[in-house]
Amino acid sequence: MPTTSPLPNSRTEPDGSAVIRVLSYNVRSLRDDTDALARVITACAPDLVLLQESPIFFRWRKKLARLAADTGQVILTGGGTAAGPALLCSLRATVERTEDVLLPLTPGQFRRGLATAVVRFGGARLGVVSCHLGLTAAERDAQGGMLLDRLAGLGVEHAIAGGDLNERPDGRTFARLAEALQDCRTAAPWGSEPTFPAHGPDRRIDAIFATRGVRVLGCGVPHGLPGVVDADLRAATDHLPVLAALEVPAAAPAPTPAGAR
Repeated sequence: MPTTSPLPNSRTEPDGSAVIRVLSYNVRSLRDDTDALARVITACAPDLVLLQESPIFFRWRKKLARLAADTGQVILTGGGTAAGPALLCSLRATVERTEDVLLPLTPGQFRRGLATAVVRFGGARLGVVSCHLGLTAAERDAQGGMLLDRLAGLGVEHAIAGGDLNERPDGRTFARLAEALQDCRTAAPWGSEPTFPAHGPDRRIDAIFATRGVRVLGCGVPHGLPGVVDADLRAATDHLPVLAALEVPAAAPAPTPAGAR
């Protein structure tokens, strides 16, 4: 039975820590009902949107920009330059840096990539990665390791990663990520669990992960969103969204250089 109590709203605490709402969503190249998609994303009131299968071909930047504008977001990074994964953010975010990473091409498979960024909310500093792992177990295993390496290489204490893993929680790569990070759905179940297919979901293959210092306040597939009907969730794309509320501690102050006054 879905847990329908509302997730906490975004806020910045007096100590500089921040509560943020993070949405991960496979949007199937915007080939479905984009009006329904915009309603779903807007109703989730996210601070960060981790997209998979964003447009990568003809006029992909224009299409991604329109989705951002229709949902009150701005483009952070990704899209065609990351082979599909993309990041959107609200104006609440302060962007430090971004980088799109193309992963090694597996012969006979689609090119995969990572959209990465470091952002700040209040005094909280956060690394972010959107991913879409491959269709074969061997490919996913290699890409899962690269994802963890990229998270570690961001050089931040707190980070999140989310995306379409093409694998259930009992799969090898999903389990590897859940061991190294917090599987937010397991840490604080909220909403419902299955994410695919949108028509009759029966498996969880989409997830949001967080490093250990991030407090998970709730995570799952949202229901009862304001202005959204169940038909919107089915019409928007072939996956259901994953929404998480996270509390990110304030970053430690930089040390004062020796001899400084």
